[in-house]
Amino acid sequence: MTTGIQSDQTRKVEIDFLYLDLEVCDRCKGTEANLAIALESVGNVLAASGVEVLVRKTLVDSESKATELAFVSSPTIRVNGRDIAPELKESSCASCGEAPRCGGKIDCRVWVYRGQEYTVPPVGPVGLIVDATLAAVYSVQERVPKSVPKEDRAIPENLKRFFASKGAKQQACCSAAEQATCCDASQKASCCGPASQSRVGGCACQ
Repeated sequence: MTTGIQSDQTRKVEIDFLYLDLEVCDRCKGTEANLAIALESVGNVLAASGVEVLVRKTLVDSESKATELAFVSSPTIRVNGRDIAPELKESSCASCGEAPRCGGKIDCRVWVYRGQEYTVPPVGPVGLIVDATLAAVYSVQERVPKSVPKEDRAIPENLKRFFASKGAKQQACCSAAEQATCCDASQKASCCGPASQSRVGGCACQ
């Protein structure tokens, strides 16, 4: 019995939360919130089992990073390296599509659980995150779908457009020195003010 207790005390469940944006994307923000709720709801069970939960949150901010992480859809939750989503499904994300920094139409993940579709992973006494976490604790691996194999590193066109648009916007904004001399002081509000959605770039400098 002593050996078993010591083994339980060293067990770990590693949870990776990977996302594109936590400022404008409602699905990324909602997934982060539901992840916290789900872990809190099973906290007593995990503590009683002597299981340590390690949560890593990773902003995927480049195509190269997406390739390295085999990241194919935002947001993503992996438990012990396995994607908890039973299937890869996406739909147009309204909050991302309205944000100039996202470069127009962006598809984000749809979570499918027990035949229903959700824009954020469902939580509760029984939910997708809870199911996946407890499955990892009790080593019921077949209940947790495998993540994308590392040898399959192809980045979807949807993400390529996002990173390309993000890179273009970061490069478009001129330097502080250029803004200081680009127009008269009376014109600064319109010349160097916040960019409208129709402009390209982050500073709106003319």
